Amino acid sequence: MRAHVVLHAARGRSNARIARETGLHLDTVRTWRGRFAEQGLPGLFDRKRSGRPPSFIPLQAAQVKALACQLPAETGTALARWSCPELAREAVERGIADTVSASTVRRWLSRDALKPWQHRSWIFITDPDFSAKAERVLDLYARTWQGRALGADEYVISADEKTSIQARCRCHPTLAPGRARAMRVNHTYGRGGALAYLAAYDVHRAYVSGRCEPRTGIDPFMNLVAQVMSQEPYASATRVFWILDNGSSHRGKKAADRLATAFPNAVMVHTPVHASWLNQVEIYFSVVQRKAVSPNDFTDLTQVEGRLRAFEDRYNAAAQPSQWRFTTSDLNDLLARLDRHTPGRQDQSSAALTA
Repeated sequence: MRAHVVLHAARGRSNARIARETGLHLDTVRTWRGRFAEQGLPGLFDRKRSGRPPSFIPLQAAQVKALACQLPAETGTALARWSCPELAREAVERGIADTVSASTVRRWLSRDALKPWQHRSWIFITDPDFSAKAERVLDLYARTWQGRALGADEYVISADEKTSIQARCRCHPTLAPGRARAMRVNHTYGRGGALAYLAAYDVHRAYVSGRCEPRTGIDPFMNLVAQVMSQEPYASATRVFWILDNGSSHRGKKAADRLATAFPNAVMVHTPVHASWLNQVEIYFSVVQRKAVSPNDFTDLTQVEGRLRAFEDRYNAAAQPSQWRFTTSDLNDLLARLDRHTPGRQDQSSAALTA
């Protein structure tokens, strides 16, 4: 920028014209033109500033950032992921800097929002009918089925099992929170067994029906179905759609036939493989985990079951339906983005459309 000012001045142009053509302020043009006239080329360099000189040059910060953007295994380091202290140590070992602190590395990384100590998991879509299955579930959440709106006597239930809820009897009593003190839970405990919690969540009524079983399986799941379908309004409903994942208790056509045989007005709808996030009952289970069973402090399984039943009543008294905003349009946008970024998926999509 300073050199451009000088070159324009060498062509005999005025300060105002230089400012207009370079987009600089008139005072800026006047300053650098005057300094060049007085000092020549050295006048274009920064003057010495007071204070402590910088300890690191930008190149060192860039090299540490580049190191953070590599997997430790790629560099031959026996780590699963980088931390700021490990990056500082590695930078010194590589000769990037004679010494550097973890706080300095953290400051460098924060400028580019780099957090190599965090990770997110992902998975490829493996279900060839992912789109069709997901659209059926999303349509049911929007109260439609096969292009028609659901009637007032048709219901949508999301069901699943929460496995292995343990009874952990603490060796010392849990202490309630006090002034400037969090609740204290003793780390040592005795095992009192585990049970499975099966729940059926009415998507549009925000009503939960649950039961506890010693273990999961076909019979425990059918017990849950019988418990729900024997109650009103489901017993006399025209249709009750059961949204389920692909767990072994209710997987495949045999499970759908078994449900239809026992209850003719029940329709089983499976989510795609590896897509339990489409099942709204998982939202309820996350609430149960956070509010009812964490921290786990029970004397026996009877107390666990009592807590779950009491929480179920509490939830049903105050719950509102989930504001589910992920629609079929969002699904199509998501799949389109995956097609653009996943090698080979575009060819598969084109082949499917051709077929």
